[in-house]
Amino acid sequence: MAKNVLLPLGSGTPSGSRREDAAIAAPAAKPRSDHFVVRNGVQCAGVHLIVDLYGAQRLDDLDHIEATLRRCVDAAGATLLHIHLHHFEPSGGISGVAVLAESHISFHSWPEAHYAALDVFMCGKASPDNCVPVLREAFNPKRIAVSELLRGKDDRGRMPDAGNTRSDL
Repeated sequence: MAKNVLLPLGSGTPSGSRREDAAIAAPAAKPRSDHFVVRNGVQCAGVHLIVDLYGAQRLDDLDHIEATLRRCVDAAGATLLHIHLHHFEPSGGISGVAVLAESHISFHSWPEAHYAALDVFMCGKASPDNCVPVLREAFNPKRIAVSELLRGKDDRGRMPDAGNTRSDL
């Protein structure tokens, strides 16, 4: 596997990170959309999937992880803005994020434990559920657990009013 690294401008010393920017297109001239979604009859700011992969493979393969994140973005119908991945040594674990116009996909792996933790958070017309089959095929986990959070709703399943805030944290 070729080691891909980021060379900071003006430096010949590679970092352990990979950084790639996709071309960012100018926004199309169309009516403003707030990108809120309705999921199971609940209006929310977005769907946040918490994905745990157990008994997974290829969790130290930087190129494979990047390609998988790109396939997830395509499958979800999301818009990739930027990918940043960091390969930790000596464990081989990888952490990173695909920044999306619709939010993000984060990735953290512990190859020695055959475990990876992902957050898939998307709003608008993107379909975060479409990432799960891509992850299953890419990492061949023995078990996959998915939890769902609907972000930006109040306890009654509605978006809070602008003046209605909670301070009980």
